[in-house]
Amino acid sequence: MPGLDLLLTNLLSPIVLAFVLGAVAGAIKSELELPEPVLKLLAIYLLLSLGLKGGHELAQTSFAEIAGLLGVTVLLTLAIPVLAFVVLRRLAGFDAANAAAVAAHYGSVSSVTFFAAIAFANAMNQPAPGYMTAVVAVMEWGVIVALLLARLSLGASDGSFKLKSLAVDTLRGRGILLLTGGMIIGALATEKQWQQISPFFDDLFRGMLMLFLLEMGMTAARQYKAFAQVGRFMTAFALLMPVAMGLLGTALGHWVGLGVGGSFVLGAVCASSSYIDAPAACRAALPQANPGIYLTASLGITFPFNLLLGLPLYYQFALWLAGR
Repeated sequence: MPGLDLLLTNLLSPIVLAFVLGAVAGAIKSELELPEPVLKLLAIYLLLSLGLKGGHELAQTSFAEIAGLLGVTVLLTLAIPVLAFVVLRRLAGFDAANAAAVAAHYGSVSSVTFFAAIAFANAMNQPAPGYMTAVVAVMEWGVIVALLLARLSLGASDGSFKLKSLAVDTLRGRGILLLTGGMIIGALATEKQWQQISPFFDDLFRGMLMLFLLEMGMTAARQYKAFAQVGRFMTAFALLMPVAMGLLGTALGHWVGLGVGGSFVLGAVCASSSYIDAPAACRAALPQANPGIYLTASLGITFPFNLLLGLPLYYQFALWLAGR
């Protein structure tokens, strides 16, 4: 069965096994630990690397080629947090603050899931276009959409946060800053200059990603004890929301003309849930929201699901749409 073979290939890949090793280490409370400065360096490397490669490829692409993709990306950036907010308010009865906090996480993007999707597509010999980095940079703004929904629901008189300040903080965040800045540098680099930096930012990427996922496994394992705070509905949401958005993103990617690798990566990005930038924004803007709900759902459920099972599912769907 092709689908089963694809699943096993993903589960036995070094990148996923590194995450599993980290999860085991976290579960048994191992002494294994990566220093915080090392983690920050790895995150900077991964984000800047993808930004550089994306910018280098973007410089060789005409706007007409990506206009449809950018239009779809803006639509998804608006639609995903709104959908999550409405579902949680209407079906789960969440208050506005908690619904918006969860919507901010699912409306934004997990950079690590994006890294893993890029690596998966390359391993399948279906590399995604480098300009997919621009998609991630745009969709990072989904957190602002969700927090705007909170402001509208809580009332304009609620002074708990200022939209302008949040927009500036989002722009300052390392995700947008490094991806966008990297794209600019990559676009301006000549071919000779690119060849000089390519060995470091291209060849070492998978090894650095393995180290980062090792830590992500340990971090995810620490969230398991908080499952009781999430509840059955939120557990189902954290599993079904990424599947629905992943399939939608893959289908839209195919519709705008992306190949198998590109549509798959777009689906993976839509399915992902932020657990780095969004929590910081929600703690500042929505202190009344429960971190045990949004962080456990995002990091403890959605991220492992996407890494272990979601990526093969979205890739298989992309193959099916392409008639393969």
